[in-house]
Amino acid sequence: MEVINAIGRRKAAVARVYVSEGKGQITINKKELKEYFTTGTLQYIVKQPLNLLEVAEKYDIKVNLDGGGVTGQAEALRLAISRALVKIDAESKSALRTAGFMTRDPREVERKKPGQPKARKKFQFSKR
Repeated sequence: MEVINAIGRRKAAVARVYVSEGKGQITINKKELKEYFTTGTLQYIVKQPLNLLEVAEKYDIKVNLDGGGVTGQAEALRLAISRALVKIDAESKSALRTAGFMTRDPREVERKKPGQPKARKKFQFSKR
C-alpha cells in the first residue's frame, strides 16, 4: 500500500495526514500523540474513526498540524483521518458518516463589527 494523504479543517486549524501500513503509531509534528495532545479527551477524539472501524493497530499516521487551538486541531485531525480511511476503503464511508466524522464543521468565528466591542456585544446603551 502506498502512502495515502488527506486534509481536515476546523475553525483555523488545518491537519494534513499521511497514512501508511504499520503498527498504529500516530506522529504529530514529529511528536507522539500522547506528547502533543496531553488530555485523554483529545486523544480519544483523534482515535475515534480508527476505533470505530477497528483499524487502530493497522496504520501508521504522520500528521502536519497548523493553526487554531487544541480542540480545533483535534477535530481537524479526526476529519483528516476519516477522509484518509475512506480513500483506503470506500465501504467504511457510511459507518463514518453515521457517526458524524465525515462532516466538516462549518462554524467559524464571527467578525467584529465597527461601533461594537465584539461581534454581537454592544456598548452600554444610555437613554439620556
